[in-house]
Amino acid sequence: MNILFTGGTGLIGSAFIQRFAKQHTFTVLTRQPNKAVRILGSKVTTISRLDTLKNLDKFDAVINLAGEPIADKRWSASRKARLEQSRWNITSEVATLINRSSNPPAVFISGSAVGYYGRQGALPITENENSFTIHSEYSHELCRVWEETARISEHNTRLCIVRTGIVLAPKGGALARMVPPFTLGLGGPIGSGEQMMSWIHLDDMVNLLAYLLEHEQCRGNYNATAPNPVNNHEFSRTIAHVLRRPCMFKVPAFALRAVFGDMADLILTGQAALPARLQKEGFKFQYPTLEPALINVLKNDHKKS
Repeated sequence: MNILFTGGTGLIGSAFIQRFAKQHTFTVLTRQPNKAVRILGSKVTTISRLDTLKNLDKFDAVINLAGEPIADKRWSASRKARLEQSRWNITSEVATLINRSSNPPAVFISGSAVGYYGRQGALPITENENSFTIHSEYSHELCRVWEETARISEHNTRLCIVRTGIVLAPKGGALARMVPPFTLGLGGPIGSGEQMMSWIHLDDMVNLLAYLLEHEQCRGNYNATAPNPVNNHEFSRTIAHVLRRPCMFKVPAFALRAVFGDMADLILTGQAALPARLQKEGFKFQYPTLEPALINVLKNDHKKS
């Protein structure tokens, strides 16, 4: 396939492109072409702006994962604007180009996040709208507009929206910020520890994108999460167990809010999102439970400890 990829230098995008570089041809939207080539290899084509394309007739598929990281900084007004523009604007441009094409891509896979649901406690959440009542907050609004923007193209292509959870990877992602306190023996749960964490191993994330790309029956919303979410207590205990470190120290909610403001709620609240549609449609997870997933991504540190 000839694939247009936005967010190709990110954690998920770079893993996908490196995995399938021999199988597919990639054009990557990036503001830093030299960096993209260093990360992804010289075979990728780079473009710096979507408006250099008149349509998407030459592409078989689009994977749209572009977006500023949501959980690394306080949500100031300017930060929110960057979060929104980096998602909504690119998605709008892609959808418009699809609608403008006389031979549009056969499939458009567009990013979202489990933050779409807002805080849900321990209630299991599937893609079925009858399984939840949305808690309206910033993460929901950010994802809602992002998804609605992608949907303006769904009458011209097969659209899959992936609501991604916490991606577990050997380098980068959430674990890069979560693990260091544990390696120092200072790790522990955050806030109450009862907040649910919907997670997914990077390999499963890459595999499910490929699955959606290749299976023509797949369309609509998908929770890109492992089938066994856990609360923060269990997540912390499992990291500590894998690293053979204690799990003694607790990060109080007020301390997190003092540093991150409203953004802290993204860490202090959560949802138990289940991949009901992926499983129903035949996708098999390589890492359905947390401990094997963490052993895999942390194995180098695990062996050294």
